[in-house]
Amino acid sequence: MLYIAIYMVDMDRIDVKDGLLDRHDRAILAALAADGRMTITDLAERVGLSKTPTQARFRRLVRDGYIRGFRAILDTKKLGMDHVAFAEVRLADTREKALREFNAAVMRIPEIEECHMIASRFDYLLKVRTADIRRYRIVLGEKISALPHVANTSTFVAMETVREAHD
Repeated sequence: MLYIAIYMVDMDRIDVKDGLLDRHDRAILAALAADGRMTITDLAERVGLSKTPTQARFRRLVRDGYIRGFRAILDTKKLGMDHVAFAEVRLADTREKALREFNAAVMRIPEIEECHMIASRFDYLLKVRTADIRRYRIVLGEKISALPHVANTSTFVAMETVREAHD
């Protein structure tokens, strides 16, 4: 399965702070979230506008950052990358400089798909994708544990992925 998409979003539940999105903009975003490969012609038909204003709105939504991009969603199982682990990371130092250093270093590890700062007994939750548990152990030991200011980690291995953001 290979297709282009942006994450599915329930546009009716979004409170846009700047008030710049009208119902047509929201309809465009919702349609593209469901099918990012939709042509402008199909998009215009779906949202009830002609092609020219739909294209102008689409370009504005991209320019203004409401649409951050399009990407291929790969079948990780077919690619042999279906091992998912979540690592709790506790830092030894949580001052702003340490957090910035940790954040910057995380961006350089391709196996880390997601990184979230957490309000909990630990500081960060990482979603890590590898080929298998052996490869995860290497990533944890050689890369994650070596990140700036890491005091300790704890791992949870996913036994099955039931739903991901793009499903």
